[in-house]
Amino acid sequence: MSMTDIPLFGLLRERMSWLNARQDVLSQNVANADSPGYAARDLKPMDFDEMVKRANGDTSSTAMMTTDPRHIALTQAQTSNYAGADTPDTEASPDGNTVSLEEEMIKVSDTQAQYQAATNLYSKALSMMRTAIGQP
Repeated sequence: MSMTDIPLFGLLRERMSWLNARQDVLSQNVANADSPGYAARDLKPMDFDEMVKRANGDTSSTAMMTTDPRHIALTQAQTSNYAGADTPDTEASPDGNTVSLEEEMIKVSDTQAQYQAATNLYSKALSMMRTAIGQP
């Protein structure tokens, strides 16, 4: 089995790739903060459930189910997903630009922190694998 076939590494690589793409989009927003008519953009957040399905090669549903008569059955209301809503950061300036530098810099720092966390997890997982196979 190759290290690239391990689902954890695939999920972390996909997450880091998404964060890298988001950083590119946010940097374009900052670069165009003074461009008339420029609309701020962002990437759609990643869906963790879909990521897990793709990593496991599973196309079936991962909904919770009862496999024992003693399990508590969940109703539809308990298992429903919340829908995300797109909200603009700020109102458009008189020239039509919707970029808020403060909001963009908050997003940039959050993306950077998430990327650092993903790389730390990747590094720790590699270290654990090396320890498990007996390599220092």
